[in-house]
Amino acid sequence: MSSLPLVLVIDDEVRSVEALERILEDDFRVMKATSAREAETILTEEAVQVVLCDQRMPGVTGVEFLKTVRERWPDAVRMIISGYTDSEDIIQSVNEAGIYQYVTKPWQPESLTLTLKNAARLYELQRQNQLLGVELKVSANRAEKIIMARREGLRGHYLADDGIVRDAESPINAVCDRMRRVAPYSVSVLITGESGTGKELIARAVHYNSLRWNKPFVVENCAALTDELLESELFGHRRGAFTGAVEEHTGLFERADGGTIFLDEIGEISASFQAKLLRVLQEGEIRPVGGRQTRTVDVRVIAATNRDLEADVDAGRFREDLYYRLATVSIHLPPLRERLMDIPVIALTLLEKAQKQLGKAAAGLSPEAIECLKAYRWPGNVRELQNEIQSLLVMGPEGGTIGAEHLSRRVLRASPNGSTLKPDPAFASLEGTLHERIEIIEASILRESLIRHRWNKSRAAKELGLSRVGLRAKLERYGLEKIEALPMPSLKQSASRV
Repeated sequence: MSSLPLVLVIDDEVRSVEALERILEDDFRVMKATSAREAETILTEEAVQVVLCDQRMPGVTGVEFLKTVRERWPDAVRMIISGYTDSEDIIQSVNEAGIYQYVTKPWQPESLTLTLKNAARLYELQRQNQLLGVELKVSANRAEKIIMARREGLRGHYLADDGIVRDAESPINAVCDRMRRVAPYSVSVLITGESGTGKELIARAVHYNSLRWNKPFVVENCAALTDELLESELFGHRRGAFTGAVEEHTGLFERADGGTIFLDEIGEISASFQAKLLRVLQEGEIRPVGGRQTRTVDVRVIAATNRDLEADVDAGRFREDLYYRLATVSIHLPPLRERLMDIPVIALTLLEKAQKQLGKAAAGLSPEAIECLKAYRWPGNVRELQNEIQSLLVMGPEGGTIGAEHLSRRVLRASPNGSTLKPDPAFASLEGTLHERIEIIEASILRESLIRHRWNKSRAAKELGLSRVGLRAKLERYGLEKIEALPMPSLKQSASRV
């Protein structure tokens, strides 16, 4: 079948129809009709793209016929041809029949052909626009279904447990129990704890265990922006509100309407911004920067900080009324060093994720590596442990067990777990006499050197400038022994995951 555009020519004069056909047949498929009834039959049976109709016909005018075409076959581009140039006729044609072009006689072949090509192009563009509209509608529905499926998946993940990887006997269990109790109620929650302890995980667990789970969960780090940018990011701004505001911006509070907003590092906001945030929490209304109208929003606020906000309130650095608005319920996350039993299961989980991200396989962590991880204090908490695990995977053997010798020096220099020596990688907060502190440092150096040399005492003694006998004596003195193979903890048996 020809791919040329289909044009229907209508004129009661046979010679005029034949003349048009000869002019157009090289660029179009041309069908002819000498009456309105014949033209309607063709339009019913064929997908006509352009209708070129003479104005003066017996029984019905071209405008009247094209009005019918507009109602019954609206996709066809309608053109009228006439030897009369009355302006009233032209206006009537355009307004009543939706005429694309009014062609006057005598017409020029090149000009008429170009006009019809443009008409055919318009038809094609209209069809593409219709298809795009349908596709956008379908895509929107598909996107909505995908989003809902993902939200349901996340919710199922957080309902299964609570979002924090931990040992069965972990002190985090009490935290998660508290989270579950507060989640169904639309009250503000303040999550406290050191950086890297998993405050955002708890916030997400609160959201996905709440009645708002199928609405947005948005996050903002309040310490990362100036007051002006933070106000714009949270409340939005109008076009021209400030230099660089070239278009209107919808704030996170409005985007999270019906859902939850997580404000991390809330203790870092300035006194002036505290007042603006308090008003939003009290009134449930926001006003975009540069705007005059307020907008009502229904948003649950979960805030987090690594600061002692109660001390900041006492010192006058944080508004007391804002603190009580934020801390309807408080949840505190203990640091990783206070839950050593969690380190093995967290490390193994992070290793599993790192393998997927980096595309490198490993058989696991050696028992000695696990004990070294437990001996370190982890000032950066889980975030620091994650970086260490990624480094171990990169530096460790392909597909083999990762040993303690691949650990970073700051982790290796921690005192052995279970000894009377206090672990501290930086040696900055050691206590006791000078002799006791020196012993702590010496034991840590001995242990780090032995691990790096895979407990080859000859190599370690040579590096440290000791004899084998001297090294052996110091190992006995400090109770340093190689950790032999022990059964690895099972994630399924000893861990609970969010």
